[in-house]
Amino acid sequence: MDFQRARKPEQVEARRAAILGVARDLLRERPLAEISLNELSATVGLAKSNVLRYFGSREVIFLEVLDETWRAWLDRLVLDPGEPGGGYVQEERVAAQVAEAVVADPGLCELVAAMASVLERNMPLDYAREFKRRASANTDRLALAVGAALPHLAKPQVGHFAGAVFVVTAGLWPYATPSETVARVSAEMGVPPAAEMFAAGLREGLVNQLVGLSARAGAGR
Repeated sequence: MDFQRARKPEQVEARRAAILGVARDLLRERPLAEISLNELSATVGLAKSNVLRYFGSREVIFLEVLDETWRAWLDRLVLDPGEPGGGYVQEERVAAQVAEAVVADPGLCELVAAMASVLERNMPLDYAREFKRRASANTDRLALAVGAALPHLAKPQVGHFAGAVFVVTAGLWPYATPSETVARVSAEMGVPPAAEMFAAGLREGLVNQLVGLSARAGAGR
């Protein structure tokens, strides 16, 4: 990319958008841990110092990509509890739909898994305040969506579930992308493919979370 020095606000925003676009493209090709600031800078056509001028750190760049990805995921999310049935059938349906939506977006999984352990370890204080505010708003959006699908549940239940979605995803995702050595050994042992186990584990974990929260709140029918 051939950039001239950004002087106007729209030029600065165009530069930032270009950097984020390259980050998204690289993330589609390989894991986050393999993407260096040097490579990102070279791909976008800027000196590393210039990239840092716009975002402050490599981690901030990918936190911005996470926020965009997260909001787009929420925009696409559709929850349909179906007709009431015995026990917690509606909770099971909604939790399964959330799990399926998460599995369908591996980029979101990759970034969520790295958020607390890697990305949030290197960001300025002012940016941390802003990012955590946006992250909280995103979690609240998921809670509202679950609450709208299951109006018999109270705010504490759907709020806890919304937070648990990303905690469970972050915990399971590293096992969904094993090294070639681990994948080979697992196949020799007859273990199902890691992607299948991730999908099944996430669904089971989220169903157990939502049904358990409902049961403890006495919301079962």
